[in-house]
Amino acid sequence: MAPTLRHGDAVLVRSGGRPIRPGDVVVAVFRTRPELLVVKRAVRPQDGGWWLRGDNDLVTDDSRAYGVADVRGRVVARYWPRPGRVPRRRL
Repeated sequence: MAPTLRHGDAVLVRSGGRPIRPGDVVVAVFRTRPELLVVKRAVRPQDGGWWLRGDNDLVTDDSRAYGVADVRGRVVARYWPRPGRVPRRRL
């Protein structure tokens, strides 16, 4: 599956608002790597946080490598370079 966002995309993130649902693209911090801010797709709640996956299954720099993450906000739109909504996917 091709990534929804690419390196260098500028996104609009909303913290608060409606709860995170599986399939949302989120900004999060892995508990094992607190210095690393990531943009990944939320898969399921787990241990008070979220299990995250990247859209490209061949790249494993997600919860498969780092475990549970704490979500900071939900990505709602990309505003540069290709403006548009960030789609939620069914998982």
